[in-house]
Amino acid sequence: MSKSFYLETFGCQMNVVDSEWIVNLLGQIDYHPVETPQQADLILLNTCSVRDKAERKVYGHLSHFKPLKDQRPDLILAVGGCVAQQEGQQLLKKVPYLDIVFGTHNVHKLPELIFAVEQGRGRQCETTHYEGAKRLDQFPQRADENAICRFVTVMQGCDNFCSYCVVPYVRGREVSRASGDILDEVRSLVDQGVREVTLLGQNVNSYGQKGSGDMSFPELLQRVHDIDGLQRLRFTSSHPKDLSDDLIACFTSLDKLCKHMHLALQSGSNRVLELMNRGYSREQYLERVTRLKQACPEIRMTTDLIVGFPGEQQADFEQTLDMLEQVRFADAFSFLYSRRPQTKALEMEDPVPADEKQRWFERMLKLQETISAEIWQQDCGTVQPVLVEGVSRHGQGQVFGRNQWNRIVNFDGPESLIGQQVAVRIEDSLRNSHRGVLAESLSF
Repeated sequence: MSKSFYLETFGCQMNVVDSEWIVNLLGQIDYHPVETPQQADLILLNTCSVRDKAERKVYGHLSHFKPLKDQRPDLILAVGGCVAQQEGQQLLKKVPYLDIVFGTHNVHKLPELIFAVEQGRGRQCETTHYEGAKRLDQFPQRADENAICRFVTVMQGCDNFCSYCVVPYVRGREVSRASGDILDEVRSLVDQGVREVTLLGQNVNSYGQKGSGDMSFPELLQRVHDIDGLQRLRFTSSHPKDLSDDLIACFTSLDKLCKHMHLALQSGSNRVLELMNRGYSREQYLERVTRLKQACPEIRMTTDLIVGFPGEQQADFEQTLDMLEQVRFADAFSFLYSRRPQTKALEMEDPVPADEKQRWFERMLKLQETISAEIWQQDCGTVQPVLVEGVSRHGQGQVFGRNQWNRIVNFDGPESLIGQQVAVRIEDSLRNSHRGVLAESLSF
């Protein structure tokens, strides 16, 4: 008898890929998705613990599900992802009505954990970390599905141990997939109708340096680029210290590679960057940006920023603002620092008051919003190639896609355009998207 599940995903693209795998695994055991938790026989949260706020949100969501569990004791509640990996058995103790905890390396075990609960074998927890060949066996496997854009995991884990970051502890050390497996997956996706892939990893620049990777990341990009039927290629995320000349050259030599790079800065202060254990200076970061823009003048960059790191002072913060002015990021994902378990920063003194950090944060947001608006406003009146991904959430006969800089573009058009790359004249730039009109006389 078919059962239903409700799934919520928090955090990064890696969690998005894991959630796609979860959906496929549940389909194999005759569970189908529903849109509300009230409809579900199984409720799953795929969680993020990179920031304290994201972790607290998980506990808040679980508390909302308690009345459902009280009404229907046979309802199964499960938590996966980074909070599950970080907390393990403690999560079961903190949430006594929770049934299943499964870690970042244990998605493949979810069906058997569900069966165990269904058969009355008690609450289940599995957070084993796998390394080497065993780890590579646990990469997500996809069933056939209709999609235009897809993430393809090329490596997992991180060996950088930035002092604020919990990723090496919850995702494990770096390991790379064999290039043949990656290329086979991309070919399969293209055969199913996928037209854009994003190669995904915690630090894709170091692909092939450990595990089973058998070529460099620029070489892998070239091989994926050459697959017939693929129209667009992206990758994320990149670490500045590993940004090579060969990778920069790809933005000149690979036509399908979108002219966008996400390159996390985190801070513009050398003192803070050293405390963060980032492995580069502001001068080195600027030098890499200069080389990127020389190789590809049309490139647009996005970044990550942390405000209020332990020991950060006003002068350090001002240097971050200066970097925003110099680099002129198209967008930035900015966060107030939050202490995370197991990290080195947890032990650092943090004398700056929270309200002062909040003022810094708001000031930085205002500056970046101004810069972003100026950059995106330049698109108005231009005609851009847009890969159409689906029906716009605005409805009213609109479809949407993204330009090469990863900006959403909404415009009037038939659903038959989905999967095509078409020319769109940008009419208006909003805070998070563009509005345009189909330029019917042009095509890409």
